[in-house]
Amino acid sequence: MNDITVLIVDDEARMRKLIRDFLVQKGYLVLEATDGEDALQVFEENKNKIGLILLDVMMPKLDGWSVLRQIRQDSNVPIIMLTARGEEQDELFGFELGVDEYISKPFSPKILVARVEAILKRSRAIEKQVKDYGGIEIDSDGRTVKVDGKQIELSLREYELLKYLIDNSNIALSRDKILNNVWNYDYYGDSRTIDSHVKKIRHKLGKKGKYIQTMRGIGYKFEIK
Repeated sequence: MNDITVLIVDDEARMRKLIRDFLVQKGYLVLEATDGEDALQVFEENKNKIGLILLDVMMPKLDGWSVLRQIRQDSNVPIIMLTARGEEQDELFGFELGVDEYISKPFSPKILVARVEAILKRSRAIEKQVKDYGGIEIDSDGRTVKVDGKQIELSLREYELLKYLIDNSNIALSRDKILNNVWNYDYYGDSRTIDSHVKKIRHKLGKKGKYIQTMRGIGYKFEIK
């Protein structure tokens, strides 16, 4: 069983039930909305737990395109558009607005679930590789750091130190502990080398350098305020 919540947005009760039954059978949690306005309200109330949205295009009150635009203003949650129209122009329009997948009705519920699982797997992989910490993006695979979208150059030791501080966010770390975990136990130099590295990292992070706080008499702490 998984704990991923899928929001189904469709004005046809029969369609919602069909999709819901297949998703529940696969272990997904399901929320439903009957029109565009309802969809935005449900999403706003549950945005922190919704992992994917199945969004119909043709709906009363507010169509799928309008819902998509509003959600994309502050969320990158994966969205699959469901539509009875299968024209190429509609698909291109959807992708330009930020659609992740596009499925035309009628469709096989099994294929739909397979698409849902594929998109979630892909989004989790991306999420795992790149994480954002208050505007500081860490790509663990590429070992790169971006600040507000702009890549900064860090030495290997600077990168490892920043990563260690971030991985232990909100924890006051002593200089000895930092040395043991970043420089490893075979380092016998002066612990003040940490201070010089932190100074360089802060400079490269610019305004985000304030996230690395000096804990007087202890060491350092990474905290986003």
